[in-house]
Amino acid sequence: MRFHFPLRIPQFAFRTLDRYAVSEWLRVFLITLLGFPILVLVIDLTDKLDQYLGRGIKPAAVALSYVFYFPELMFLILPVAVLFATVFTVGALDRHSELTAAKASGISFHRLVRPLFLAAGTAFVVGLLLGEIAPVATSRRMELLGEKAIRSTSSRYNFVYRADGGWVYAIRALELRSRELMDLMLEREGTGADYPTIVLAAERANYSDSGKVRKNVRPSRWTLHRGTLRYLAGTEPVEEYAFHFDSLHSRTLAERPVDLLAEPKAPDEMRYGELRSYIDALVRSGSNAKKLQVELALKIAIPFICLLIALFGAPLAISSPKSGAAWGVAASLATTFIVLLMFQLAKAVGAGGVLPPALAAWTPNILVGVSAFYLLRKAPT
Repeated sequence: MRFHFPLRIPQFAFRTLDRYAVSEWLRVFLITLLGFPILVLVIDLTDKLDQYLGRGIKPAAVALSYVFYFPELMFLILPVAVLFATVFTVGALDRHSELTAAKASGISFHRLVRPLFLAAGTAFVVGLLLGEIAPVATSRRMELLGEKAIRSTSSRYNFVYRADGGWVYAIRALELRSRELMDLMLEREGTGADYPTIVLAAERANYSDSGKVRKNVRPSRWTLHRGTLRYLAGTEPVEEYAFHFDSLHSRTLAERPVDLLAEPKAPDEMRYGELRSYIDALVRSGSNAKKLQVELALKIAIPFICLLIALFGAPLAISSPKSGAAWGVAASLATTFIVLLMFQLAKAVGAGGVLPPALAAWTPNILVGVSAFYLLRKAPT
């Protein structure tokens, strides 16, 4: 005898009340998400317009730079927009007795605000997308305003490049068109006789794509000309072995010319993957990367707090039912100030090593999540 148990998947059907609540939430959300950045842009433009025009920057370039400033501001304002939208929507439902009517018809408070949590989830996804768009837009904005020189696409001079495996390259010139390096020195610091220091210097190097690719063997695509290879081992006295060469195929120098052309960027100019790779390179070279590790974690933590801020804002809106819209504004502004302050403290705490960088970045989320859970437990359902 066979028994068949029907598989029931819980479904969430949007009711008229759900659509009404989401539409009100989206209205406040979009007004806040677009209105606050516009206000910041107007204030910043009023303060710095004379400075930009004094540099000889054309008004069209200034206007375009502020268009590129928009994604960064929207990324920062996103949790605030979610909070305002949730507090004002739930507060309006409570003041107009719509919340009471919903409860009388058998709809609990948690069920009523569930669509708002789904909308906050959409805001989280938008935040992740903005986090990838904002760095590119910020870099372009700085170039338009003359705060950062437009990067050359064909050459680079007198720079140092940190590569994998502890290697450091010092290069006088890179020409992308001829795919040639001039006066280069490659160095890997060792620890003793079993792992010696290696210094490889050459007058020039040429790159070729014709190297054969064999299994588990990296092709040698750089050919170094007229140089010296030194091995430095031991402590005192230091044992040195030197070899001179006319040409040498090096598998150590594995980067393409276009990779070497990339210049260092600030954290707000790098997307998540770029910043993570940059941090890995710094850690391998022994540098302190805690501050950047906090910035990397915040690229996820800030959008994710949209989910928690909605859980926090919904019960907060009905914590003082007799208050009007002024209560919603005051509560939202106070919460915004506290959350922004916590994120700034998280940066300082994580960079200083008081807490692990990831934990420091996510501490504001943890505190907001605990507060949201407490308020949801107290909210009348």
